[in-house]
Amino acid sequence: MILSVLNLNHHSEARGGQLSHQSRNHTTLAALDMLDAFASVGAATFDLTLTSCEGEKVSFRRAVPLQELASLVPDVLARADAQRWNVIVRPKPPPVFLQLDDLHDDARARVEPVSFLSLQTSPGNYQAWIALSEIREPDSGRRVRASVGADPSASGATRVAGSNNFKAKYAPTFPIVAICHVTAGLLVDEAALIEAGLVRAQAAERERVSGDTPRHVRTRRWPSYERCLAGAPMNHEGSAIDSSRADFTFCLIALDWGWSMAETVDRLMDESAKAKENGPRYANLTAQHAADALARRRAQLR
Repeated sequence: MILSVLNLNHHSEARGGQLSHQSRNHTTLAALDMLDAFASVGAATFDLTLTSCEGEKVSFRRAVPLQELASLVPDVLARADAQRWNVIVRPKPPPVFLQLDDLHDDARARVEPVSFLSLQTSPGNYQAWIALSEIREPDSGRRVRASVGADPSASGATRVAGSNNFKAKYAPTFPIVAICHVTAGLLVDEAALIEAGLVRAQAAERERVSGDTPRHVRTRRWPSYERCLAGAPMNHEGSAIDSSRADFTFCLIALDWGWSMAETVDRLMDESAKAKENGPRYANLTAQHAADALARRRAQLR
């Protein structure tokens, strides 16, 4: 490996925790915007790899801090362009990253509401990134990929925006990786994946479809509102926990566990400070949205 190609002496300034974009050309701006998107959901280090047009590894550095990587970007991109090297990064958690690769345009549009970043890696070929605040079902990633037809073997590494996709099949006109959209700071939970229709089946639902009564329904216990609140993402302003998301998750689980709409609304009014503040209309709407999401999920199982 030619490790020296990454030991470049180029520095950029940081301002307010964000990357400085002054005096950057469009290629560098795209790369820094992509790094900013990952930073907004908590990524702080990245593995950095350069590969040849034939896919052979040229250089590798593990766990490069964000600001150091930002300082390397202009020279790395320039050197890679001259040598026909691919510039690839792997963001390191937290949070839990879900990479959806090899998407067509309609699938990209489907996942955009829950993804913080999407890229066009070649003509008609897209990639989307979802940041999960937590993951309780270990096969959620597999089920989401299956739902949208994404590559099941996605590695969690991606080409840098603004860089060329150097593959022999694209010669002599190599596509440039481009950002399609960014929703900075967007962290979602598994309930959001269910609501978006991206998660097909969960273990409890499979038990229900098979005719077995789930254990948690037999015991008639309520889900923990505290756990729903703890697992909820921050609001859009980043100033507080998104209690609406916690309320939706609570209702979704309660309804799935066999509680009626009326019982769920009453319980939400007891548990949720937001429901108490906004009244029964809010509680009813929240429970109805959860019921609709649950119905969509069950319909996919039939």
